Amino acid sequence: MTTTLDRAAQPAVVLRPARLSLTPKTTLAGQLDGAWWPRSRDLEAELPPLAAALDETWGRITRVSVNPSRWPVIPRTVAVAGHLLHVGWFTEQDPDKLILLSYTVGRWDLLVVPPETEPAAAARLMAAAAIPGSVLAAGVLMANETVIGRGVRDARRREAAWEDEGGACMSTFGEPFGRSALPLSANGWR
Repeated sequence: MTTTLDRAAQPAVVLRPARLSLTPKTTLAGQLDGAWWPRSRDLEAELPPLAAALDETWGRITRVSVNPSRWPVIPRTVAVAGHLLHVGWFTEQDPDKLILLSYTVGRWDLLVVPPETEPAAAARLMAAAAIPGSVLAAGVLMANETVIGRGVRDARRREAAWEDEGGACMSTFGEPFGRSALPLSANGWR
């Protein structure tokens, strides 16, 4: 049996927009030029939307370098909008950073927010990486977020325990206090 596929009837591959936070153009040079939050650790799937987003503002991206400790597969090239993006890796490079190169404009360093990061933490990291003139490197931002995230989780855990133990609005019998549940004093005042 022969099957004929009608390519016109097949849906086109839709690229989801890259999640980026870029440093505004100023005279203040910092350690990072922004942050990128990929949806997965698949460079072949994630680099085309990144390059497409940056080609408009920064010019054609021609090369990318990553640290192999964060990416399970590193392709040599990735097809991006009619050209090839060359991908390299260096173990000496900060594992939380992506370096982008362009023949026409230069070099940019982006913090790579891990795909599994919670949205609130990703928002904090992306905002911190886009501060003009910041002297914080990618590894320092990630370490700071680990501490901040731990503090947020501890605060939530303490609040949940407080609520589970009755909080401030429970009687000794586990019933919520209402105005009528308060004991009256001898003179009738509450």
